[in-house]
Amino acid sequence: MSETRDVALPIVLIGPMGAGKSRVGLRLASTLGVPFIDTDARIAQRYGPIEQIFEQQGEEHFRVVEREVVAKALREEAVISLGGGAVLHPDTRDDLAGLQVVWLRVSPEAVEPRLAGGGRPLLAEGGLARWTAILEERTPVYRALADLDIDTSRRSVARIVEEITERFGGAR
Repeated sequence: MSETRDVALPIVLIGPMGAGKSRVGLRLASTLGVPFIDTDARIAQRYGPIEQIFEQQGEEHFRVVEREVVAKALREEAVISLGGGAVLHPDTRDDLAGLQVVWLRVSPEAVEPRLAGGGRPLLAEGGLARWTAILEERTPVYRALADLDIDTSRRSVARIVEEITERFGGAR
């Protein structure tokens, strides 16, 4: 029997749209036996569809709501998936200091089919070119915050979860 040790929580997943934060987060939380929090899902539950928030109240309002949800989530013992732009808020970056942060990366070629048909407001105009521009803008922030970075382009969810648990501990 392999020895297991506790994992410091929360473990926070950051990265661009389509990197697999929700899929990886669900599996990681299940593996560790802890809750999974998708901050975008929490926002949608409390305030309605994200696309609708962007459309009716604008990105600035969305970022205020997002910051409130993220701040609360980061105080919970869970695996947490942050929306791709959540790291743009300086208070969120401060909150992430000292937490276990995993940057999930993905190539434009691998993300294109993942984004097809999605209702992502920041990609409504510009598609993959817009995604690439957003990624280039956010990459320095993701890199600075990450304790571990994993390219999800050609790895299975199971392998990604294994890499994270190897880095931060084992099953509880």
